[in-house]
Formats: sequence, structure tokens, C-alpha cells
Amino acid sequence: MAQAITREGFVVPPFATPSRLALVERLRASWLPESLRYAYFGSGGSETMDAAIRLARQYAAARGEAGRWKILGRDLSYHGTTVTTLAAGRQTKRRAQLGPLLPDWPTAPACYCLRCPLEKTYPGCAVACVDALEAALVEAGPETVAAVVAEPIGGSTAAALDPPDEYWPRLREICTRHGVLLIADEVMTGFGRTGRNFGVDHFGVVPDILVSGKGLGGGYAPICGLFTHEAIVSALAEAGDELMFFTYGAHTGSCAAADKVLEIMERESLVARAETMGRKLRARLGKLEGHPHVAEIRGRGLMLGVEFVKDRDALEPFAKEDNFTARVVAAGIGEGVFFYPSGIDPARDAIMLGPPLTIGDDEIEAMASGLERALDSAVRYTLGAPG
Repeated sequence: MAQAITREGFVVPPFATPSRLALVERLRASWLPESLRYAYFGSGGSETMDAAIRLARQYAAARGEAGRWKILGRDLSYHGTTVTTLAAGRQTKRRAQLGPLLPDWPTAPACYCLRCPLEKTYPGCAVACVDALEAALVEAGPETVAAVVAEPIGGSTAAALDPPDEYWPRLREICTRHGVLLIADEVMTGFGRTGRNFGVDHFGVVPDILVSGKGLGGGYAPICGLFTHEAIVSALAEAGDELMFFTYGAHTGSCAAADKVLEIMERESLVARAETMGRKLRARLGKLEGHPHVAEIRGRGLMLGVEFVKDRDALEPFAKEDNFTARVVAAGIGEGVFFYPSGIDPARDAIMLGPPLTIGDDEIEAMASGLERALDSAVRYTLGAPG
């Protein structure tokens, strides 16, 4: 980073620089789906997802389809804290008090098998939630929808909601058939977190726009990437339009850091390691499968979620005023482990585990045993009974 900043200084995002070109070349060579050859860099997930939504709208307008302006999102989703990304997501806590500012865009049910919003059971449901998404698209008017946006595996809103394998291929087909762009929000799942380069790789799907950020910089520098294909970029160019940048997008130091992070990940095979260590962590968490206050353990790779309930058999949640997740997190800190707090209704109480891809066996044991003790502590405090 120091070398890049010394060499290049600050250069506004539209210009090619050595650090930017090196990062794009590495991404194209080793990371991105072959068709996603064009890159745009922001400083974080919210602003880059905002850019993805703007790009979808601009693409529709460039093609002469100015009536396409809606973004269809899903319940129990989160895409960022700008007005646009909050409108596309349904993170109710973060949308609170902002209603008058948010466009009234259509929404579809979450893919949440534990408490299916359609009151069906997988696999007999034939993945009815994706049919419900198409129904919402049709009701909104496909000619008015620019894009569908979804997380391949749900993030912190409901703690690693993992869809059936059929969901994403069918979602891809629905979007293609209706002429709607598919945006994959991989800010959390991308760059190895789930044991694949990207979450969509589990399902054999390539979106029209892919946004991925947290793992790209490895925590060393703020950077997030938007990746898309030639047809979208060409349409804007032919219309004389462009996707406006943010001042510190594609920052020299951030691009240099990301290039080095990806080089280390390649050299140390950390994506494959995430899958291996994720299986170990999931197996170790299996001791909680029958816990009376654990509803479900879910996720892929090193992105796992645990949902808590007052009554496992009835899936009765703890009362809101119990602040059960906060108690688990606080008790976990006392055990030397931080668990990422998650959950909104109906998945009220949950935590996520997202350790470094370099995690070892001793640290997996520390996480799992720490969670067991933290959970029992929170149960004793809340119910006044043994955990």
C-alpha cells in the first residue's frame, strides 16, 4: 500500500493506474466468471450496491426502456444503508423512521425454510418461494422492473439463510425470461467466505451484476467491487451515459491491498481452506443441534448462522424485551469470542460466525465451546433455569 501510494498518489477513479490495472487483471485471470469482465470499485458495500442499482436503471434507460425503474428485493434482506439500498432491502430495524424517503419497490418472500412464509415444507414445496418471487414480479409489471437483487446466502439480517440448490438457477431463468437484470449482493459471501470464489458458484449461476466487498480487501483497506458484462457497459457507452463514481472509489492504496490479499489467498489456497475448515466448524457446532434453545444451524463454508428460540418444538421466540441475542454476544465476549449479532422478526434472535479463512483447529474449538457456554449463560440469565 505504501509503495502504491508513493508511486501514484491520489488519482480520481476513471483513470487507469498501475494498481487498478493489476487488480483488474488478477480478478479476470483467477476470480471472476468469464463473462463479468468489467469492474467498478467503491469504498464499501452500501455505496457499491447503490451503484449497482443505478447501473441497472441506467442500462434500462439506455436501451429505451425508461419505464423500468423498480428494484425487486426480498424479505429478510439487507443491501446497505443508502436510501436506495435500504429501499431494495427489508432490514426493518435500519429502515425504521426512514419510510417517507424510501421508494415503494416490490418485495418477495424470503427463502426461509425453517419458518416458510408460504407455510410449505421443502422439498415437497417445489421451492415455491421462487415462484412467489415471479408472482411479485408479474404483479409489479415486469416492464417496470429494472432488476431483482438478492444475496446468494443471506447475511446478517437472518444469519446465513441458505437456499435450496434449485432456487438460484430458477431465479436466473425467471429474470432472463422477463428481461430483468439479476444483481447478486455478495458483499458478505464473496471472495472465499463460503468455500467458493463467490456464493453464486455453489449454484452454477452467473448474475448480470455481481457486487462483492468485505473479503476483497481482507480488512486491510476499504474496497468493494462491482462486476458486470459487456452488454451493459456497451449500452451505456452507446447512449453517451456513464456510471458516476465516488471520490475515493478505486483508491490507490485499497487496490494495492486487494491485489496482495488475492495473491496471498491464491498462494495459500484459502478458498479451499474455507470449505475444509467450514466443514470442521459445522461439525463441531453439531453438538448444539439438539439444544432446546437452538432452532437451526445453517450456512456454508466459514459463513454460519445459529438461530435461537425459547421453545425449539414450537419455534417460539424469546420476547423482544429479553434481548436474547445481545446476552449471547455479551457472554461470548466474556469467553473471549465475538459473535456477530443478527436477526429481525420472524428470525428474531440469531448470531453469525465468520472467522478468518486462516482459522485453525484450536480456534474452532474456542469458538464452539465459547458459544456453548455463552448460550447457557444467556439462558440462565433470561429464564432463571439451567441452560
